[in-house]
Amino acid sequence: MDSFTNSERAQVLTQALPYIRRYNGKIVVVKYGGNAMVSEELRQQVMEDIVLLWLVGVRVVLVHGGGPEISDLMKRLGKKPEFIDGLRVTDQETVDIAQMVLAGKVNKTLVKLLDHKGGRAMGISGMDGGLIRARMRNPDLGFVGSITEVNIQPVMDLLEKGYIPVISTLGCDEEGNTYNINGDTAAAYIAGALGAERLIMMTDIAGVLRDRNDPSTLIPKLSIDEAVKLFEENVIAGGMIPKVECCIDAIHRGVESVIIMDGRVPHSILMEILTDEGAGTMVVKDNG
Repeated sequence: MDSFTNSERAQVLTQALPYIRRYNGKIVVVKYGGNAMVSEELRQQVMEDIVLLWLVGVRVVLVHGGGPEISDLMKRLGKKPEFIDGLRVTDQETVDIAQMVLAGKVNKTLVKLLDHKGGRAMGISGMDGGLIRARMRNPDLGFVGSITEVNIQPVMDLLEKGYIPVISTLGCDEEGNTYNINGDTAAAYIAGALGAERLIMMTDIAGVLRDRNDPSTLIPKLSIDEAVKLFEENVIAGGMIPKVECCIDAIHRGVESVIIMDGRVPHSILMEILTDEGAGTMVVKDNG
């Protein structure tokens, strides 16, 4: 923007006005992780995007993971990370580490960044206020949880007070056991419970590709029926399967649309919300 004239800046803002009007007062949930979280430059830009949306009246909820940070602390403590089908094997010591990292360092770092950029953020975990109730998903995985219930009231309370809720994906059961929850799954449940206008899933690739080795084959929009066909044709495969399944789950739970977005693109959130260009693959109920 430094090379823009004042007239060009004004034109950009004017073009964004219809989108600002559309999303004013609406809830947008951002699932944040991957390279956008690891890269300091991208992290700063994501926080700027979120604060800008908040300032123009969008009710933003930030749901975050922190897998690389958990693995890093485990290694520093002499504990080797183990995974089964992409899910972290989580014994009692590991879930304690996850709680320290997710509800502690990562969550409060993001809150601090949002505040520094001019926002008003409040950090909570899925354990606070009974937000996420969970049960053990698989005994072989240990304290990895499946969500059984979401109490969205703590998040609504923060939104109504004008805060940006920043949520770490931990849950607990009636016995007080803590569980590490998959971030995409938690975001889908939370967005559904909020009746969000949009869920943005930030990831490390351009979106859903017809040819996974060719970014130019990006599919900009998918209905649920079209996504099911792409599952059958093995176009959606590997790590993209659970992401698209979470998108479909979020839509069934009441979210208007879900974006699988390339978090490596600077200011991709603003491109998606405030322009026609978009930034990734949009999953919707139907294309009718």
